[in-house]
Amino acid sequence: MSTQKTVRQEAGTVGENPVRLEEEKAEQIIEALNTDLADAYVLYHQLHKHHWNVEGAEHRDIHVFLQEAYEDVEAAADEIAERLQAIGGVPHASMTALSDAATVDPEDEDVYDIRTSLANDLELYGDIIESYRGHIELAEGLGDYATAEMLREQLEDVEEHAHVIDHYLEDDTLVVESATN
Repeated sequence: MSTQKTVRQEAGTVGENPVRLEEEKAEQIIEALNTDLADAYVLYHQLHKHHWNVEGAEHRDIHVFLQEAYEDVEAAADEIAERLQAIGGVPHASMTALSDAATVDPEDEDVYDIRTSLANDLELYGDIIESYRGHIELAEGLGDYATAEMLREQLEDVEEHAHVIDHYLEDDTLVVESATN
């Protein structure tokens, strides 16, 4: 293993980009995307936690849904990181940088009933939805229509997941509690 280290681009800097986005504009979008990236990883880990810990009569359906949801979040995070790099930025990659950049608060380490866990997920999704909307507006206002379109497509998935969780939280269910004598 080589001991020589060559830094190609320092974190927090904006380099030239092939899409000809002006540095000042790219800087603002890079900051927004790094926030989206950090928030995505908070959501990813929380969904994964709930995937591991879900129990009860609806275990299988919720377990499968949560896996699909966290895999979609992971794919979105990858797309965000690649766009960051394409416009001259350095995507956050360390747990410290991601934690510092995140604007959403994850659930703590305790394990909760699935209704509480899903309600916490829905709250996190809501915060991310609001952030995405602001970042779409920012990107469009700065003339970065490709980033705005990428975020718009991701927003559709995020909103769909929130919608599904909202349905899971409804009171209507086929599961009945057994009567104890």
